Amino acid sequence: MPVVTLYWDELERLTGADRETILKRLPMLGCDIERVEDDHVDVEFFPNRPDLYSVEGVARALRGFLGIEKGLKSYSVVKGDWKITVDESVLAVRPRIVGCVVKGIEMTDEVIRSLMEVQEDLHWTIGRNRRKMAIGVHDLSKVYFPLCYTAVDASFSFVPLDFDKEMTVAEILEKHPKGKAYSFILEGKDRYPMIIDSKNEVISFPPIINAEKTRVTESTKDLFIDVTGFDENVDRAIAILACMLADRGGRVESVEVIYPDRKEVTPNLDVRFMDLDIEEVNSLLGLSLSPDEIKDALEKMRFSCEILDNKMKVGIPPYRADIMHEWDIIEDVAIGYGYENITPGIPPTLTFGKTHSWNDLRSLAKEIMIGLGFTEVITFTLTNEAVMYEKMRRKGEPWKDYVPVMHPLTTEHTILRTSLLPKLLELLSYNKHHEMPQMVFEVGDVVVNTKNRLHLAACITHSRANFSEIRSYVQAVMREFDLSWDVRESDDEAFIDGRRGEIVVNGKSVGVFGEVHPKVLEAFELTIPVSAFELDLSSIFDTGELL
Repeated sequence: MPVVTLYWDELERLTGADRETILKRLPMLGCDIERVEDDHVDVEFFPNRPDLYSVEGVARALRGFLGIEKGLKSYSVVKGDWKITVDESVLAVRPRIVGCVVKGIEMTDEVIRSLMEVQEDLHWTIGRNRRKMAIGVHDLSKVYFPLCYTAVDASFSFVPLDFDKEMTVAEILEKHPKGKAYSFILEGKDRYPMIIDSKNEVISFPPIINAEKTRVTESTKDLFIDVTGFDENVDRAIAILACMLADRGGRVESVEVIYPDRKEVTPNLDVRFMDLDIEEVNSLLGLSLSPDEIKDALEKMRFSCEILDNKMKVGIPPYRADIMHEWDIIEDVAIGYGYENITPGIPPTLTFGKTHSWNDLRSLAKEIMIGLGFTEVITFTLTNEAVMYEKMRRKGEPWKDYVPVMHPLTTEHTILRTSLLPKLLELLSYNKHHEMPQMVFEVGDVVVNTKNRLHLAACITHSRANFSEIRSYVQAVMREFDLSWDVRESDDEAFIDGRRGEIVVNGKSVGVFGEVHPKVLEAFELTIPVSAFELDLSSIFDTGELL
């Protein structure tokens, strides 16, 4: 979660409250105070409140929460004569662009610092590390409209930010610090997004780097902001930035974006409205609040509220990207009313908990492996077909073998894992620089044919890792589990033929072990031998259903 640094002098000035009051009430907004210093406080905010990633956003929220300035704060957008034409060539690469112009901003050190910090926090959270959304901030006096948002080839060149000479797109992706950091977003593309002004000069290469010519300095008074990406996250980001700069006294002007098939005017800072059922508010919160009490709580959270019989018409600020359901508003009712005012009570149903048999088995497996000298690791449940099957020389079919993710955010996380071993090999590839030998294990869930299974897997890597060594560890594990077992020949191509075996319990195959095949090692960029085993504990023990 993003940690935002708030400097006391500007936070107290913008909020209109003293330090002691802020420290006491700020956590009640739903955040954690990480550290308090003489000149600043570091606060960790939840990812669902990107409007609080700046001192301006925090001050706006606190002024309402403390009763200094309650209710909806309206923002106006002046119609501007600024246009961006979207070329059809860029639609297949990075199809969405929005923008706004903000005039009359005094670019002090604190404003520049706040703008840079919120830009990076938005990139990381709703932008998913710039994949879904990226922001460019420019000195308006150096931008010549109308702009063209187009796609170019790798030989196209301009002077990128922090450099004093032209570089081609290919050179930027290979040599520029930002290019090296974010080139993965455009991997596999043969055309690259570019924003070019009417003088045929580049102002931005999204989502990588701006041009040096539009650098923002302390002498900048007017800004042009572009946001590019794929979906509604670009609209959320531009609204948050526009409101933030309006709170600093800036005048927001609209930009017309002309697509091949339509026109859009951005940013949209209109208030959204949602109906709220009073009875449902009290039912979910377990309270008996009157309509006036609910209205007061919502106004503290900077909403507008109109009481209509047994319902309320709630106005949602344009910067609140997290409000998607009336339950989101009900949560803000609880915050505005005050968690400290809600009396805790004992649940009416008395129950006694116990550990699930699944977790008992997991704990036993961990104890055995640690006792054998292995180090426990925990890897991601999400993975992709390349890691799980292609690199392992295995085959799998969607739904029959593995469960695909419906709307994956990245190409790295497209399916649920069906085996632990590929993830352990991936981990070893990240730790090649560490001392050998390495002995790691994981006990955790996999999903096979839409069913959860509990697996145990382990890897050993050093210059002499072999079949006999891993077999001895399998023998030790089975002995500690008090299991009789046999070995039969395996056909798993992830292991070397003749140096692999199936683990058989009660006539049923429950696992595999052996020396990992050289082609698998090569796929994971491993140069030292690896021996490994994997057990399906759910096939051996009665672990019950995992809910």
